[in-house]
Amino acid sequence: MDLRQMEVVVAVAEEGGFTAAARRLHVVQSAVSSTVRALERDLGAPLFDRTTHRVVLTPAGEAFVPAARVALRAADQARAAVDGVQGQVRGRVTVGTMQGVWADLHRALAGLREEHPGVVVRLRQASVVDIRQALREGAVDLAVVALDRQQQRGLVTRLLSREEMVLVTSAERELAGDGPVTLADVAGLPLVDFAPGWAIRHSVDQAFRAALVERSATFEVNDIVAASELVRHDLGVCIMPESIAARFPDLAVHRFAEHAPRWKVMVVRPRGEVPPAVAALLRHIS
Repeated sequence: MDLRQMEVVVAVAEEGGFTAAARRLHVVQSAVSSTVRALERDLGAPLFDRTTHRVVLTPAGEAFVPAARVALRAADQARAAVDGVQGQVRGRVTVGTMQGVWADLHRALAGLREEHPGVVVRLRQASVVDIRQALREGAVDLAVVALDRQQQRGLVTRLLSREEMVLVTSAERELAGDGPVTLADVAGLPLVDFAPGWAIRHSVDQAFRAALVERSATFEVNDIVAASELVRHDLGVCIMPESIAARFPDLAVHRFAEHAPRWKVMVVRPRGEVPPAVAALLRHIS
């Protein structure tokens, strides 16, 4: 058993298949398959159940992958220790993020690239629920996400920004009254909502519960651009953070009179020692 075999198995587990793992590792799929088979023979147990539609971990695989991640991190730390003696920072950083917070990351990534060109960054975009789980499993080194207090347990967090959300409509849609809107107003309109697990959806759900207002969605999407297109064609209205709404200047923005949904964007990492490459990126995130 060697580190390359572990890296391949972890890639298959995280990407959900051999083809996706091959793309990530920049090798052909047959090389991934043969590496996994060789390791399974060495271990005397299958690590994956393979079907025509998906690849899932067996109980042996479920036990193997976390241990393999620990070994890979230890190897990275050993390399980093040598690099540190030589005044270099190299390695890989896996960053979890979600739609809507890219503005908090691109300047940091540019700064890291200029300072430490030997650091490779892998971005993993997912729902906040999946990212939180990936942080705790060690599949993600750090994340820039919106979390509430309960979701922060067991993690080290630092606040980056906080803001209220606004109602976004087409420029042609007329709303009753000229002032701020209420959640009751929104409940009577065709609503473009985000999928469960999204941080925006979580905040919007909390706000409606606090206001004692029931609402139902006309559309449910998992993409901000798709939401904006539905609003642009006046098929519905959408609640989103003001910083995201600002990316669509042709849409109308309406503030809430009360009970406005809010979110807090944080940089989050697991507890414990911070590898040099991760620490270098954290210094650029502000």
